[in-house]
Amino acid sequence: MFKKILIANRGEIACRVIKTARKMGIATVAVFSDADRDAMHVEMADEAVHIGPAAAAQSYLVAEKIIEACKQTGAQAVHPGYGFLSERASFCAALEKQGIVFIGPKPKAIEAMGDKIESKKFANAAEVNTVPGFLGVIEDADHAETIAGEIGYPVMIKASAGGGGKGMRIAWNEAEVRDGFDRARSEAKSSFGDDRVFIEKFVVEPRHVEIQVLADSQGNAIYLGERECSIQRRNQKVVEEAPSPFLDERTRKAMGEQAVALARAVDYQSAGTVEFIVDKDRNFYFLEMNTRLQVEHPVTELVTGVDLVEQMIHIAAGEPLTIRQGDVRLQGWAVESRLYAEDPYRNFLPSIGRLTRYRPPEEGPVGDAVIRNDTGVAEGSEISMYYDPMIAKLCTWAPTRPQAIDAMSDALDSFVVDGIEHNIPFLAALMQHPRWREGRLSTGFIAEEYPDGFAPITPDESDNGVLAAIALSVELLRRDRLDRLTGRLAPHSGALKRDWEVRIGDDYVPVSITEGMISIPMEVDVSIRGAAPLTVSSEWRPGEAVWHGFVDRKRVSAQIRPQLNGIRIAWKGIAVVARPMLPRIAELDRLMPVKLPPDTSKMLLCPMPGLVVSVAVSEGQEVKAGETLAVVEAMKMENVLRAERDVTIAKVNAKPGDSLAVDAVILEFA
Repeated sequence: MFKKILIANRGEIACRVIKTARKMGIATVAVFSDADRDAMHVEMADEAVHIGPAAAAQSYLVAEKIIEACKQTGAQAVHPGYGFLSERASFCAALEKQGIVFIGPKPKAIEAMGDKIESKKFANAAEVNTVPGFLGVIEDADHAETIAGEIGYPVMIKASAGGGGKGMRIAWNEAEVRDGFDRARSEAKSSFGDDRVFIEKFVVEPRHVEIQVLADSQGNAIYLGERECSIQRRNQKVVEEAPSPFLDERTRKAMGEQAVALARAVDYQSAGTVEFIVDKDRNFYFLEMNTRLQVEHPVTELVTGVDLVEQMIHIAAGEPLTIRQGDVRLQGWAVESRLYAEDPYRNFLPSIGRLTRYRPPEEGPVGDAVIRNDTGVAEGSEISMYYDPMIAKLCTWAPTRPQAIDAMSDALDSFVVDGIEHNIPFLAALMQHPRWREGRLSTGFIAEEYPDGFAPITPDESDNGVLAAIALSVELLRRDRLDRLTGRLAPHSGALKRDWEVRIGDDYVPVSITEGMISIPMEVDVSIRGAAPLTVSSEWRPGEAVWHGFVDRKRVSAQIRPQLNGIRIAWKGIAVVARPMLPRIAELDRLMPVKLPPDTSKMLLCPMPGLVVSVAVSEGQEVKAGETLAVVEAMKMENVLRAERDVTIAKVNAKPGDSLAVDAVILEFA
């Protein structure tokens, strides 16, 4: 067994590998760029080596710097994590040449499976079901349009060396093929240094289901069940689960055996994932093989009890698998939510900055459930524009799927992240979505269910009652605390006001306190809208970011943030500002004029912090609705900004190469 390994990665996956290495008694070496000098993975590792500037192309993607770091520290092996150099056969070969073990498959398997075009050809030869498509080199947009017409729309355009949704576009007509081809090539070039793309038929109502395989150097290979990864946005996975709520045992076995056969055919040695597209009739087609550890591997670990990183290290050390196919048992259900630094209310545009507060829910058993949080950040960490915007992977396990979802819902409501925008509100809303809870999924789920983007769930009358109860309990404790401060000019008389109204939007919810004292822990009986009294109890203290308690015997966890004359509450995808007030104040509040937001209809605002790639218009130019105005790159993704209506350009305020803040004015319209 190795005495020391180097992790050629950053963020949560580097921390994840370090945890297992530490458990195995193996010393670890971290590498870091200028942007990651104070990162968590650097703190956790036994040693750390600086490898260059913030840009990945000058640090994490430079194989020579990784090899030099191994030589400096005496690391015997390298775990690549995912992304960066994890699927680059040349890196694996370069390590072997230096006598350093690559904790992953051999170059032959990476070359055969890591390239999407070559892997499709190999799968066809191995008689694995594949999606119809064109696997040759596509010369230009005209060639792409011809091929798409021959295959039949819709088609998927994909970067050959791609991953993580980069360099991937769906096209429904000729115009989208041409634009998608250009965008996919450009993203592939900037993300992977390889601009080759291919085109295949897009399966309508598809599910993305993948099989986890393990194979050693002695010819043993097994599969560890499947993961359902159909909840995606722009081909980037958002929520994953294991097992799939759609597969039956026969389909699971057939997919698993086919995945193992493919792994054997390329002499695969390590953990790997064979991805399939599954249609509504459970027909499945090979999509690609990821010759590395997947981002979503924790859900497989939770339902099988197998540490995949540990298995990878044992296999790389030449040891045989100690697990046989008959030993694999899927127990319970696991769900993973990817927490991203992005604004769900602005079409999920990237957000960067410092985590002023970062307090995940406590890991470990919670009732019948288990919580796990894989992360590479801590309070005070910086979310950089140079890397993937993922903050953490929150996972829950429970005996059944509904229990795992409910545990995830409560964990998301308890997860404190301040300082940047993030997608927790969307994830929390998703956990309540009827279609998700029923398991009726497809890769088009988000686009179909949120066609106009995400907006907070509109609370109904019952929800407003819960929110009003929380808001009033917070307001009572806040006032009680103020009344106990020394030096008050007019100390409180001690009489508790019984009747209140809580404004939530345009709804003024009457709440009357029927019994109870203001204390910590609090327990009061309240009547909402004149209904029978219910009990509100909590140990919440002023200043805490999460309200935990019970409303009418139902457990509630909600995010609490102070607002002018009220509090902002986020709960199960609902986000409101609640303002408790006495009835006379509420009567006057109803008379207050409404303040309207400023008019920005004659401006093109930068929707996220990013780099201007191109500006497609000039001053005085007339532009039709749908035409491209500018392209802004952020978090390695190119975002095309188009005209929403016919306009005339009055002023151009930005040029290619400019680094813009969110809401910076790019163009002004006449």
